[in-house]
Amino acid sequence: MSVSTSQQKLEKLTNITQGFQAFLYDCDGTLADNMQAHKDSYVEIAKEYGIDLDDNIIDELAGWPTILVATEIGKRYHKDFDAHEFADKKSRLFFDKFIDKTLPIDFVTNHLLAHVGKVKIGVVSGGRAKTVSKTLETLNLLDKIDVLVGAGDTEKGKPAPDPFLLAAQKLNVSPEHCIVFEDGQPGVDGAIAAGMQWVRIDKL
Repeated sequence: MSVSTSQQKLEKLTNITQGFQAFLYDCDGTLADNMQAHKDSYVEIAKEYGIDLDDNIIDELAGWPTILVATEIGKRYHKDFDAHEFADKKSRLFFDKFIDKTLPIDFVTNHLLAHVGKVKIGVVSGGRAKTVSKTLETLNLLDKIDVLVGAGDTEKGKPAPDPFLLAAQKLNVSPEHCIVFEDGQPGVDGAIAAGMQWVRIDKL
């Protein structure tokens, strides 16, 4: 993305988000330019189970917890495997092989940085807290956020509203005063169900 395009998107995002008390960012594909790395991790582990995975499924299920993505892969490819084992392998591979190479999505990370101390900031992700924390640390954002909600922090993940509502509760901000930043439909659906405004950063 060119500097001018990135700057234009930052300005647009800034205008859209004025007046809100809390910003809730997704991590992968929203703050972090790492969706291809996640896809590559899924594809590599799927091969161990005899699956030639079409990685478009990862775009479709963006925001789902890893365990649920693994379960869905098993259903669609008619493979009977331990979804927890698959998810653990995928997460370890991503953590060990890809996470240190994570790059920021500049206009979104710059938007976050510009609002530190001005609004409350949360990250709401379908990823595991350890992985998300390491990703945010790599991007030098971990100490800039007030709340992190990851997989397992609520009984239901995206597209359910639960993770967003928990973040709002922890930030002590009413849902109607929160805006959600997402790059996938499951996260948008969760934001809507939570009664929050939202923006698709990949559609700006």
